[in-house]
Amino acid sequence: MNTTLRLLSIIILLSFLFTTRLHAQATSFIADVNYPYLEKLIATAKKNFPEMKVRQSQVNLAKTNYNGSKMSWLDVFTASYIYQPKNSQNLLQPTIFNGYQLSVSINIGQIFTKPYTIHAAKETYNIAKAQQSEYLLSIEAQVKRLYFTYLAAQAEVRLRSGAVIDGQTAVGQLKYAFQKNETTFLVYNESLTSLYNQNGFKVQAELAMLMAKTNLEEILGVKLEEVK
Repeated sequence: MNTTLRLLSIIILLSFLFTTRLHAQATSFIADVNYPYLEKLIATAKKNFPEMKVRQSQVNLAKTNYNGSKMSWLDVFTASYIYQPKNSQNLLQPTIFNGYQLSVSINIGQIFTKPYTIHAAKETYNIAKAQQSEYLLSIEAQVKRLYFTYLAAQAEVRLRSGAVIDGQTAVGQLKYAFQKNETTFLVYNESLTSLYNQNGFKVQAELAMLMAKTNLEEILGVKLEEVK
């Protein structure tokens, strides 16, 4: 193969690599990040994700128990009454009082333990609120990670699609050169193999993008297209 044919093959391959590099530079997903839309995704996840409802129920239950414990101070006191008819006489236990008699007893033990019970209920309520706040931060970070992963997967699909287009162009050029006996079958066959590999990479990238979308929708509780 003469020098001219070698030079032509090298120019074609370098053109293919240069075009692929341009596609790679154009696929950065940083510019695709839409922060207002991301905030909508986070709000949707907080609203729909089942674990959020569990956390809120725990806070509500702890609050109810805390409020109930504050009202339970009345349990310290026990009121009762007896009725003694005016015209009856009790020879075994004579009494000078007749009619209705009210008595109030105080549980000394509960007076000392009640503050601790209320304090424990308050701390349980505070813990429930803190756990809910912690989970809110966790779900926010999780939505961000999944959203960025999805955008990166989209960029990878664009990159692989561009590489396939470049490969098809290179194969077409080398096929024409091979038919005119301006390049070897080895060079042409290598371009076919490269195109085959690029198609395989594109399929893998598309699968990764769909999986990233599925993971994001799982935490959102709705389809991504439904978040406007």
